[in-house]
Amino acid sequence: MDRDQLAEHLRFAAELGVAGATRDPAWRARAGNLGPPAATSAGVSLSPEEALAEVKSFIGECTRCKLAFLGRTQVVFGVGSPNADLMFVGEAPGADEDVQGVPFVGRAGQLLTKIIEAIGLKRDDVYIANVIKCRPPQNRNPEPDEIETCEPFLFQQIDLIQPKVIVTLGKFAAQCLLRSEEPISRLRGRIFDYRGAKLIPTFHPAYLLRNPSSKREVWEDMKLVKKLLTENEEVRS
Repeated sequence: MDRDQLAEHLRFAAELGVAGATRDPAWRARAGNLGPPAATSAGVSLSPEEALAEVKSFIGECTRCKLAFLGRTQVVFGVGSPNADLMFVGEAPGADEDVQGVPFVGRAGQLLTKIIEAIGLKRDDVYIANVIKCRPPQNRNPEPDEIETCEPFLFQQIDLIQPKVIVTLGKFAAQCLLRSEEPISRLRGRIFDYRGAKLIPTFHPAYLLRNPSSKREVWEDMKLVKKLLTENEEVRS
């Protein structure tokens, strides 16, 4: 962030009532304390479903970053099975998701449903979320400060669900989670270890709507996903 960007950020913060900033490490450490503990609340063990509900409640009608004031309708938390072995992570909600409060419900979401069904699963069997929970204006890419504020909630979702496989949808989600600048064309087809899961990047369904010829590559990625899930089932049995 250059000096002009920093000045603009501080001006925006002042409009929100923030009196100033500090480099005190103790203050910065508060960012990790985002909500209720992963598996307990007031000393009581929680199921993944209950713990996810607590995180969602803690987020509330979030105003932690500027997206709350740039036209978003609502927070889009995530949907699906809290015990899912397979999790999909996209970039951010779009217009349909912003209205309905559910990720991947537009045309791209309909294609994602078909992709899930192609490997013998239903949407209710998996969990679907995004890197950030609010729609950016005009569907632009999320900005670094928005990611820094919101992605810890995604980490909580991953840690609570404990999926065996995570599929990132599109360049942005893959680069964000992997902290990589490699293009999606070089990231896809590979397996990465990530927070106890196997992470497989693939193309975003919206990209497939514009480039149907790439569906073959996504199918290869999904066959790899199915193989990993089957191997996991065999180990558990």
